[in-house]
Amino acid sequence: MDLAYTIAGFAVGAIVGLTGVGGGSLMTPLLVLLFGIHPSVAVGTDLLYASITKAGGTVVHSLKGTVDWRVTGRLAAGSIPATAATIFVLSQLDRSGHGTSGVISMALGLALLLTACALIFRRRLQAYALTRPQPSQRAVAVATVATGAVLGVLVSISSVGAGALGVAALVFLYPQLPAVRIVGSDIAHAVPLTLIAGLGHWLLGSVDWTLLGSLLVGSLPGIALGSHISTKVPERVLRPTLAVMLVVIGGKLIAH
Repeated sequence: MDLAYTIAGFAVGAIVGLTGVGGGSLMTPLLVLLFGIHPSVAVGTDLLYASITKAGGTVVHSLKGTVDWRVTGRLAAGSIPATAATIFVLSQLDRSGHGTSGVISMALGLALLLTACALIFRRRLQAYALTRPQPSQRAVAVATVATGAVLGVLVSISSVGAGALGVAALVFLYPQLPAVRIVGSDIAHAVPLTLIAGLGHWLLGSVDWTLLGSLLVGSLPGIALGSHISTKVPERVLRPTLAVMLVVIGGKLIAH
């Protein structure tokens, strides 16, 4: 166990508890930029970290009845095959090479910028979705599966996107769905997505189990603390601050 990793896990966990976002968005770039972990190992380890932490959230949401399993199933129908295909493609590449490392860092940087946009424009996106002509149920179902496929590719490469991007997409596709059910459905979908992607990276040798344990030891109490004080910190301060952090980090990774 490395104390520095545990402290980093606690800090990121607290931010996740405060904002509901930031796991992969902060943990993976933190491991790459601050600790110098190879991008492929950072992504693989963070995917299993996300699957474990979000499993707990899924249980809570499921018990509260705030998971729309139909929506979750549609997302998974797209993400699971896309994840398997992406892992297969990654297995054919030289992941230790500088070129692959650069591609992963670039994908991670772009994913962070997209996540920042999703945080900033989510309310406007929902307002537009409520006023536009409503598409047919079939079109919504097809679009949800396609969204899952895109998330599967993005998350498998960068470990980012299952949270804020997934929520933003669901807000646009299901504007009438209560926010708590959108969040619950997105978290439930993130569990099989990150688990399968994480296990795929493990088979590729891109998971550091000691690092994973150190992060979990810190993040679980961090999430609990952040969730406890989240009601005392205004959202209008938290989300823009997190968005700015993601833009800065994303820019650094793209230029990395």
